[in-house]
Amino acid sequence: MEPPDLQRQEIWPVGNAGQQRRRAMAPHINEPDLEPTDMNQTVYSQSFKGIQHKRTLAQFSLENTVTVVTGGAQGLGLVMTQALVASGSNVAIVDLKRTEGEYQARKLLQQFSRENPGSKVLPTITAHFADVSKPESVNRAIDEVLEQHGKIDNLVTSAGFTENFAAIDYPYDRMQKCWGVNVDGTYLFAVGVAKHLIGRKAPGSIVMIGSMSGTVVNVPQPQAPYNAAKAAVRQLAASLAVEWAPYNIRVNCISPGYIMTALTRKILNENPDLEAKWTSLIPTGKMGLPEDLMGPVTFLLSDASKYVTGADLRVDGGYTIA
Repeated sequence: MEPPDLQRQEIWPVGNAGQQRRRAMAPHINEPDLEPTDMNQTVYSQSFKGIQHKRTLAQFSLENTVTVVTGGAQGLGLVMTQALVASGSNVAIVDLKRTEGEYQARKLLQQFSRENPGSKVLPTITAHFADVSKPESVNRAIDEVLEQHGKIDNLVTSAGFTENFAAIDYPYDRMQKCWGVNVDGTYLFAVGVAKHLIGRKAPGSIVMIGSMSGTVVNVPQPQAPYNAAKAAVRQLAASLAVEWAPYNIRVNCISPGYIMTALTRKILNENPDLEAKWTSLIPTGKMGLPEDLMGPVTFLLSDASKYVTGADLRVDGGYTIA
């Protein structure tokens, strides 16, 4: 899937370390011109060509951080990687498809250079192979990331796997794969990154990508093993948040609802009545878009959420509360 274009913006350092300015291309919205606060952390986005002034808190910046994104070469993982690069993070893309990861890393770097022509510092974006369900593969990938980046600050576990089978027909080896990718992979990477952070005595943030399927049963999809796996991810995030809080490591979960990815579109094309059924159950009356995860993942990785841990942020248009 080709990810949607990011909102065009330019980023460059200003003032105190960690602060940055952004120029954003956005539709004009009439808003009162608020006076700046006396917060040193406030960052101002400068307008150009008639675009409005927009203010962004520096706490949302990911400058000088290294973020590992599993499953980052494609789908929602790639879209979230775009957001992290735009927010200033260096990124290590970890995926089964390393070649695709390398290709996307080059594209992201080109995009950043094109949209930030005055930037003197470019992000470091690398690609790494891992089968997230295998401990030795996970450990090799983490070692490789540390060798190339020198540290890891944040982690997004976006690698996932799902398929629909009636439970009585579901092959056991497929269930093992479903659990291995979604649960084992999340756990193994989280533990590996936490060991590094604890060894460095450094704070960090881990975001696990769950699903609303970890909270509710979506009719008519027969996907009991997947639902159970995503429920495990949600509880894993809560448990590790408590366990690692003394080390200043935050762990949160994002649970997307129905998101219009290329795979979702394929399913809906094959089942034309399904889209109307799904949207009728969503209070906002529409499905989400991949870019709807950009803000949440940036928020949870950044200092803007430094007092947030153990949360399950549902990006589902209100589906699970309806």
